[in-house]
Amino acid sequence: MIELKSAEELGRMAVTGQFVGELLAELSEVAAVGVNLMDLEHHARRRISERGAESCYWDYAPSFGRGPFRNVLCLSVNDAVLHGLPHDYLLRDGDLLSIDMAVGIDGWVADSAVSVIVGTPDPADLRLIEATEVALAAAITAAQPGGRLGDISAAIGEVARSYGYGVNGEFGGHGIGRTMHEAPHVPNNGRPRRGLKLQPGLAIAIEPWFCRSTDKIKFDPDGWTIRSADGSRTAHSEHTVAITDSGPQVLTRRPTRDATSADPTRKPACTP
Repeated sequence: MIELKSAEELGRMAVTGQFVGELLAELSEVAAVGVNLMDLEHHARRRISERGAESCYWDYAPSFGRGPFRNVLCLSVNDAVLHGLPHDYLLRDGDLLSIDMAVGIDGWVADSAVSVIVGTPDPADLRLIEATEVALAAAITAAQPGGRLGDISAAIGEVARSYGYGVNGEFGGHGIGRTMHEAPHVPNNGRPRRGLKLQPGLAIAIEPWFCRSTDKIKFDPDGWTIRSADGSRTAHSEHTVAITDSGPQVLTRRPTRDATSADPTRKPACTP
């Protein structure tokens, strides 16, 4: 069942979204060569507790995981793209790190992700991150009232192909509101003018993610961490977006602090 939100409810989601956006920007700055992933995890735990928020990840137990998730961040490094478990790992020069988080404040949830380079960037990694950001921006632009869900999915797929990347259809975006995962599913590829009609009050998490040289994935033995099947590097960008009468509203917009922060208004660093 799809639940449309009132303007007041979207406003409450925006409060959560602002916190998520600010904390992701903060974590992107904390991530540096020699920083342990667990330092990022504990930094986020402290900030979430100080804000009186609740992590949507803690104790999350979907069918594909092995036991409940006992962290507040997904931290995915290099060939890991989704659901990376924070663990004892010191970030190295050139690592590509994706940070994903979802929290609730006063019963309303927001979800967002950003990918950054730690230390010296590889131009191919910057291009990969850029592709997810451009796809996210295109998908947000396509999220117009009266449009169709397929318009969003098609926009993501078109950008992926323009950069030469494949699209995996197993994991995508989702509805969001009182809980982290609500209907509808938002695929990262599709056909325009098809699917659910986009109505004001719909809130969705849009999350393009690409692997550099494959569209296949594999799971780590932990049952959570998802990697590219061929070991190539990956990137992931995500925002929570509300459909309104006046167009799409990004609820998790964050301060742009560096060249790899995923802000849909940022001009791309290079062309496909």
